[in-house]
Amino acid sequence: MFGRICEMQLLLVGKPGRRWARAGPLALGLGLAPRPAADSDAGGSTTTASPAGTVLRFQPHEDGGFMFDTGLLKGRLRAGGRSIGLTEVIHVPSGARLEHGYGLLSHYRVFANGRRYGAAAWDWPGTARLLEDGRVEVLWPATEERPFELRAVYRLARPGAIMVETRVEARQQLRGFEVFLASYFDAAFTNAYLAVKRGDRRVFQAATLDRGEWQMFPRDPAARALAEDGRWVLEPHPVTWSFPAELSGPVIRAHRRAPTKGLYATFNADTNTCFAVAMPHQTEPHYSTYLSLFGRTLAPGEKTSALVSLLITGGISESAD
Repeated sequence: MFGRICEMQLLLVGKPGRRWARAGPLALGLGLAPRPAADSDAGGSTTTASPAGTVLRFQPHEDGGFMFDTGLLKGRLRAGGRSIGLTEVIHVPSGARLEHGYGLLSHYRVFANGRRYGAAAWDWPGTARLLEDGRVEVLWPATEERPFELRAVYRLARPGAIMVETRVEARQQLRGFEVFLASYFDAAFTNAYLAVKRGDRRVFQAATLDRGEWQMFPRDPAARALAEDGRWVLEPHPVTWSFPAELSGPVIRAHRRAPTKGLYATFNADTNTCFAVAMPHQTEPHYSTYLSLFGRTLAPGEKTSALVSLLITGGISESAD
């Protein structure tokens, strides 16, 4: 049984082309809604509040990275000063580990102008600083090889909710610019599903093996055409995608579920700035979910951003329900 799930609702504002054309920061609402079963219709939401006394700030770590403990989640950001996302993430009430490998909300492949910029942003040199309000800003400066400046601002929005705003400033025209945001979950997260279009309905579809080894869910035919422009044959680790369905918008809802732990991970993003969601079939050992950000041409000097939230809820195994 699915029970109930907290849902992050992002009310996104702003228009592309303005300074930082913000993809929305900033209205954030947390709600309670029925957990949708895979291949089922979607439900509604109501409002909930954060516990009093919660510390929603990153703290510096002696190794050059950052740490956090919200009372519900604790872990690391940029552990060892590396250009990776959230690692060593623990769901405090249950003690369950949430991720593996390169962690959660980690900037991976970057494409534009028919090129792939290195193997991954994980390998790029960059800097990070703790902001006065407790957020962390990561900067990968432009270089001769990378004609854009990339920033990521991580925020602890609620005890179980983490947001990352990815910002880019183009130094030259960037055709079909994409940032591929990666999250690698613990092996307990064996169920993956997301909201897709089925005729005129919005349904939740599971990423089962019969739908392909590696599955991508584009926003629309134009987004699929971008994904098939040759970028995914570029080494290293080229991928052949199947395209089982199109995303249902305007807010993306993609989930990973750990049934033995009763934990749910929910991604939300605006389909204007996230043009596809991708994943292997749900029990493939990466246990990963990817969000393709931007997906359009940027003019020289243009600044824009994309906002993604990750919400963790639950913590009681289904056998105990």
